[in-house]
Amino acid sequence: MVTGKEVYTSNELRKKYLNFFLDKGHKVITSASLFPENDPSVLFTTAGMHPLVPYLLGEKHPFGERLVDYQKCIRTGDIDEVGDATHLTYFEMLGNWSLGDYFKKESISMSYEFLTSVLKIPIDKIAVTVFAGDDQVAKDIEAYEIWRSLGLKEEQIYFYGKKENWWGPAGQTGPCGPDTEIFYDTGKEKCCEDCGPSCGCGKFIEIWNNVFMEYNKLPDRSYIYLKQKNVDTGMGLERILAVINEKESVYETDVLKPIISKIESITGSPYNVENEREYRIICDHMRAITFILGDSKAIVPSNSEQGYILRRLIRRTIRMFKKLGIMENKLTDITDTVIELNEAVYPELTDNKSFIREQLRKEYALFNKTLDSGLKIAEKYINQLSEGETLSGVAAFKLYDTFGFPIEFTREIAKEKGFEVDLDGFYHSFSEHQEKSRTGAEGRFKGGLADNSQQTTKLHTATHLLNGALRKVLGDSIYQKGSNINAERLRFDFSFDRKLTPDELDEVSAIVNEAIQKGIEIQCEEKTVQEAKEQGAIGVFDNKYSDIVKVYTIEGYSKEICGGPHAVNTGELKQFKIVKEESSSAGVRRIKAVIG
Repeated sequence: MVTGKEVYTSNELRKKYLNFFLDKGHKVITSASLFPENDPSVLFTTAGMHPLVPYLLGEKHPFGERLVDYQKCIRTGDIDEVGDATHLTYFEMLGNWSLGDYFKKESISMSYEFLTSVLKIPIDKIAVTVFAGDDQVAKDIEAYEIWRSLGLKEEQIYFYGKKENWWGPAGQTGPCGPDTEIFYDTGKEKCCEDCGPSCGCGKFIEIWNNVFMEYNKLPDRSYIYLKQKNVDTGMGLERILAVINEKESVYETDVLKPIISKIESITGSPYNVENEREYRIICDHMRAITFILGDSKAIVPSNSEQGYILRRLIRRTIRMFKKLGIMENKLTDITDTVIELNEAVYPELTDNKSFIREQLRKEYALFNKTLDSGLKIAEKYINQLSEGETLSGVAAFKLYDTFGFPIEFTREIAKEKGFEVDLDGFYHSFSEHQEKSRTGAEGRFKGGLADNSQQTTKLHTATHLLNGALRKVLGDSIYQKGSNINAERLRFDFSFDRKLTPDELDEVSAIVNEAIQKGIEIQCEEKTVQEAKEQGAIGVFDNKYSDIVKVYTIEGYSKEICGGPHAVNTGELKQFKIVKEESSSAGVRRIKAVIG
């Protein structure tokens, strides 16, 4: 692989990356939460662009037009692939952005310079892909010519369609555009005549993606040009570490190898080809679990949305330990290792260590009671099947309902025995809870803050008024636990340990409507985090904020740190109405409301 070069640690690579782009006029921003704010189209932050959506759509960023960072990310679409050499549930994304400043030539040139001059990757080890064009958007000849001018041969450049070389939007609508992906050529022989970066044979490893965001996808699936052209790049920390350090898999890098070593000490067996899959799944999942539980949003295992994914990861990990013969709860032992490895970069893990450990103990105790019994019943169901048959949806639902087996969990058990599960039958049996599954959760809304529509912008402003009103009625101990907006309504989660009375709900609504009737101009100022604190701005004051933040003020009603966008005047909201108040989870209440 890459020869004659120094070995990099993850900390050294982060530093080199940030310093390179600092020298190119970028400003460093801090990693945001794993849970996107006000975007109902995704459950987790899947890329560095999520926290920047308002700025990609034209909002002014406090740090200017050139930004760089490393961002915590969770992607759930590849959970079934975890165990191979490169796929991870939790990973870090190194990213740099141009918000209406430089575009394709500068972006590609900087990426090429970093890879070849800083990381010393030989040019003949690089392969790239470029958008081939379709009936909506033209072929990206400009990116092709830039790569050629930098010295890449024609045979190192591949053209692909939207499936491979188009990024976004993150949800159903929003910023998107063609991309050019950068791959490392391992030197392996081509598997066939058509072998290229899109092939999954392992010859090419994707290491960087440069997205040229010049379009906005609308609800009718058409594209219009954005007001500003943006560049969004993303490079997986773990993958590039493996490449430059000549490692065969990401699990041999310094961010993952110590976790593998910890698993070895727990099982008493060395990591080898026979237990490779189980060790890697435990390693990956425990890292993801620790970061999810360690986030300031305090998500807990549940049967819906992010809590469902968290529960699925925990329960799959428990099963992997059982397969390895470990019958005790060793989850907290692993999470302690994850925290030790990452606390210098992500101090929130240490801050929330007791919460992480408590939730793992609870979930283990809850699931361990039924796991063995459930596995016996599952085996009984599967042993009754003949070749070519599928496990019925009714049986899969019984395993979920009685033993807490997520449907993906049951599918994995069946697959190991060579059988499939009747998913349609499962969802039919479980139709009243379908929304609680990952499949039901993904894509169930058609919009979100990411579409930047007038209505979602107004609803975003309404959440600020609602937050302020709740604090006036219930006290300053109230704080936001999450929000979810689509074009029809807002949903706001907040800390409170009981149901609100009708009088309290009426009072909250009255305060919000009072602010709307007054027609207050909404003010936006840029301040330091310290200034924002001193002036009483509401925010989760952890390391998610940059040194300079935006503070939105609705005089007399709300002052919050927020990226925007917002209505110009509260009068635009016309009228506010609470349609439902309910429990979200222990100690958290949820309000759904509409405006207009």
